[in-house]
Amino acid sequence: MSQNSAKSKAAAVFFAGLLPVIAFTVIEEKYGTIAGLIAGMIFGVGEICFELYKHKKVQKITWIGNGLLLVLGGISLISDEGIWFKLQPAIMEAVFAIALWVSVALNKPLIVVLAEQQGQKLPEFMKVRMKGMTFRMGGFFAIHTGLAIWAALQWSTTAWAMLKGVGLTVSLIVYMLVEVLFIRRSAMKAHSPEEIAEQIRRAQGGQNPEGQ
Repeated sequence: MSQNSAKSKAAAVFFAGLLPVIAFTVIEEKYGTIAGLIAGMIFGVGEICFELYKHKKVQKITWIGNGLLLVLGGISLISDEGIWFKLQPAIMEAVFAIALWVSVALNKPLIVVLAEQQGQKLPEFMKVRMKGMTFRMGGFFAIHTGLAIWAALQWSTTAWAMLKGVGLTVSLIVYMLVEVLFIRRSAMKAHSPEEIAEQIRRAQGGQNPEGQ
């Protein structure tokens, strides 16, 4: 997988469905729920079309996120209730949590699988720690699922949109920084620098860590 492809997928995870949320929030506040829903759904289709035009294909996460948004938007239009549209972030985060936990149960931690798909050769001590990280990240998304449901039911539309657009991104960045520091400290306590270097060399097929 190319670096550009990896960055594209990462961006899709963070920003899929963000523009429709912004459009819904702005329009709903001025013109009402129905107008906001229509605007959000139009922007959802627009995101898919833009990604298809720019990259010649649409990432699966974009199809899932915006497809779910369109389905829930349609239900909201029929029921005249914006709550269904607002539940899209909660459903997506619940899916992420379940996918992460299931991958651990199957002994194929999703984070490890994704890293290896990008061409990274991970030593065993790192795979073990990333398995734990995968499980904990499932807990992170499970907590955010509960928060997103609460926001959809009880918060204002603006506060709900802030949670989707800023709250999740910022909290995930902070969480990942803590995870990286924790894994690094754990590895350094369990293995000497020489042992770490040797395991990395073996994972890379006998080459030294710098690939020289």
